[in-house]
Amino acid sequence: MAKAILKPTRESRVRGGHPWVFSSDVIDVQGAFEPGDVVDVYSSKDTFMGRAFYNPASQIALRMLTHRDEKIDEAFFRRRVETAWEYRRQFCDPESCRLIFSESDFLPGLIVDKFSDMLVVQSMSLGIERWKDALVNILADVVKPRGIYERSDVPVRRLEGMEMTTGSLWGEAPERVDMRENGILFSVDIQHGQKTGFFLDQKENRLEVMKLSKGARVLDCFCHNGSFALHAAKGGAREVLGVDISEEALEVARENARRNGLDNVSFEAHNCFDHLRELTDKKEKYEVVILDPPAFTKTRSQVESALRGYKEINLRGLRLTREGGFLVSCSCSQHVSTEQFVDMINIAARDAKKRVRLVELRSQGHDHPVLPASPETRYLKCAIMQIFDA
Repeated sequence: MAKAILKPTRESRVRGGHPWVFSSDVIDVQGAFEPGDVVDVYSSKDTFMGRAFYNPASQIALRMLTHRDEKIDEAFFRRRVETAWEYRRQFCDPESCRLIFSESDFLPGLIVDKFSDMLVVQSMSLGIERWKDALVNILADVVKPRGIYERSDVPVRRLEGMEMTTGSLWGEAPERVDMRENGILFSVDIQHGQKTGFFLDQKENRLEVMKLSKGARVLDCFCHNGSFALHAAKGGAREVLGVDISEEALEVARENARRNGLDNVSFEAHNCFDHLRELTDKKEKYEVVILDPPAFTKTRSQVESALRGYKEINLRGLRLTREGGFLVSCSCSQHVSTEQFVDMINIAARDAKKRVRLVELRSQGHDHPVLPASPETRYLKCAIMQIFDA
């Protein structure tokens, strides 16, 4: 097995449990290897530090698999999958959950989402790609799904030197799957929907919105397939408006509403930035306003621009929230820290002449566990706030 040697002073990151080693932190790789191979990782003082996938073409050259001197074989990956599945059955609803969350489940570059009896897989590291066939067989044996479909159509694969790909990997491959989340039936487009077909990370936060919504007039902006809006409607809201720029996504939302017998929710296609401004100009008021936009930045260099975007929609959301009502504001931008997000809300509240009481600052659900040593694994911010006039 080839041996990757780290630069002096760079070992502490690995010792602290972070799963990534950047190419600039590697002195040398000794021995024969192919990109995507498992290599031994050693400190500059020749101390064994673990084993990792190695891809010299990637900025993240080493993705740690283990800190132990253990064999990386099919039995190793089976143990990892079994541990991940056991965790979801203990802490989550196994009918709809993220079954494997990459580094947080010690399988770097592998995402597996479970929608009812279907699994959707994303392979995002060259090392995982080399083991993909074995992992599919393990998933089929351990979880026993109806089918496994691949949605590795993510640009990050190009950074690993791979092409984007989709298609059936095992069993059946329906275009859509019916799934229940918090008692609500959703149709999930696993073949063409965004990411793997549905955003599971907000599942527990949507349940909190359901509790807030009884008797309320609710606005859900950037609603996509209507997951927050339907939870509000199911929670007994008197009226729910879901807004998104994609008419195609809203057709799925309307279908989901019909199938759940929810007639207190409607959906309109608008640019949410523009529509928030229009609603503010009309002096509309809501007891609950939900802001769940897509990530405003994928890079650290664009954080300031992203914060300006977040401030604009939160300023509007604050003005649209009735005295004593609730603003639910979210960010899935990994590079925007929790502190930056809260500071932005404070500045927006000052400019909107509102007082904000933070009810709860939430994150992603239990099926997206966080590694304290890897801040990148905690990316979702969900602030539930009660709003008062200043």
